Amino acid sequence: MNPVIEFEKLTVRFGNLEALKDVSGRFSGRSIGLLGPNGAGKTTMIHTLLGFYPPAGGSARIFGKDIVQDAREIKALIGYMPENDSFIAGMTAVRFVAMMAELTGIPANAALERAHEALFYVGLGEARYRTVETFSQGMKQLVKLAQAIVHGPRLLFLDEPTNGLDPPARLRMLRLIREITAHAEMHLVLSSHLLRDVEECCEEVLILKKGEVAVQCNLEEERRSNKKFVELETRGDTSRFIDAIERFGCEWAQSAPRRYKMVLPEGLKISQLYEAASEHEVQLRKFTFKRDSLEDIFLKAMGNENGSL
Repeated sequence: MNPVIEFEKLTVRFGNLEALKDVSGRFSGRSIGLLGPNGAGKTTMIHTLLGFYPPAGGSARIFGKDIVQDAREIKALIGYMPENDSFIAGMTAVRFVAMMAELTGIPANAALERAHEALFYVGLGEARYRTVETFSQGMKQLVKLAQAIVHGPRLLFLDEPTNGLDPPARLRMLRLIREITAHAEMHLVLSSHLLRDVEECCEEVLILKKGEVAVQCNLEEERRSNKKFVELETRGDTSRFIDAIERFGCEWAQSAPRRYKMVLPEGLKISQLYEAASEHEVQLRKFTFKRDSLEDIFLKAMGNENGSL
């Protein structure tokens, strides 16, 4: 599969500050999550791909086109939903979205028609003739999404799309994002500080830390390859039971009296643990099983010791 975005030692500087340092990677999925703490370089990366900042070193390509040499062609392929509001006072939602469509080169009549369609798509059809400053924060976010998709881009950049939203509005936004990747011929990059948003919407993830790549992974492949973690609470003499699970290939550590954490090898069935416990007269009073989540991956990338067994 041809990559959507490629980085090769991409570096961006502001004076003496290196905001991005030798970032390399390639992404081919429909939805790419961009994660990292504040100041990690997420917005700088998006703005560099959009052509706002020139690279100080290295290169980046979108659909095989260089972000510097082919900047004009790339701008015709992308849509951008910024984190901060950038509306024009006194302008209705439909006029604002139509104007943004015209700026992409769409003729005025077609731009207005597309603006109506985009606003109905995001759920603002009944409010499209109201001025944007009368909208709630959730409605303003939807207007920003509508203007980003009105011209039918191939790649959509979403910078903190659920910022400031209450729970129902957040769920509505995430549903729209999932619909876009599922049904539209569109790829997207979702930048967020909310791990759950990325986990619910994205196939691939890039985690930045201090301007450098901390982790790049395919979420589904990562989930399949991650080890199984189990926490047990036992009753009885566990010495022979521990010997048995070691023969199964389990790694284990005692976290408290009668409590154990274990890493299970691939292929080991949970039923085998119960059979070993029964054979050696050990009661399993508590059994917690999980795979690594995006939160676990993120914490490990940030160097949090609690991410390890």
